[in-house]
Amino acid sequence: MTPIKKEKDAIRKECANRRDSMPKEMHEEFDPKIVQTVSNLVSFRHADIVLLYAPIKSEIDVMPIFTLAKEKGKRVAFPKCNTEERTMKFHFVNSLDELEPCAYGIREPKEEAEVFDPESTVGSAICFVPGLAFDVYGYRLGYGKGYYDKFMNKFVGSTIGVAYTHQILPSLPKGKFDKHCDIMVTEKGIKTLKIEK
Repeated sequence: MTPIKKEKDAIRKECANRRDSMPKEMHEEFDPKIVQTVSNLVSFRHADIVLLYAPIKSEIDVMPIFTLAKEKGKRVAFPKCNTEERTMKFHFVNSLDELEPCAYGIREPKEEAEVFDPESTVGSAICFVPGLAFDVYGYRLGYGKGYYDKFMNKFVGSTIGVAYTHQILPSLPKGKFDKHCDIMVTEKGIKTLKIEK
């Protein structure tokens, strides 16, 4: 195990335990605040396409964003993982009923659903990005499989990290393929990101 992986794994464990130990009442208070902030983002209001994710475990409940987006006539897509290649594609859905438990117990769209292709799909897109931890520059630490890292390096739209304030650290170990989010949203509002020197 490389030193950077060992360091990342230790941070993952600590941050996952901290999030898992949050009282239910805090989730119920913080999650709607995060969704409300998202609804007021200029990038969200002007986006034609919203790439969302289905939360697992103690992740922030971003599912109300689906309803907000559909009410405003936006198209919404969710990721489907290819576990052999450790890649993912986003597929459009019209209803949350179209999602079903798949890889890692995550609810995913069906394989036959229309795929979001940034090169041929018309319209501006934003992508909501989950994570166990983020830093003040917008870099994230996921579960270690690399799905979002690969996708974010190809995606040209705006990326929005969603996290609780306690998930944002001064810095994170990162490799050459790690990419930062453009915007960070917490229960306290929009987080102003620092610029790397």
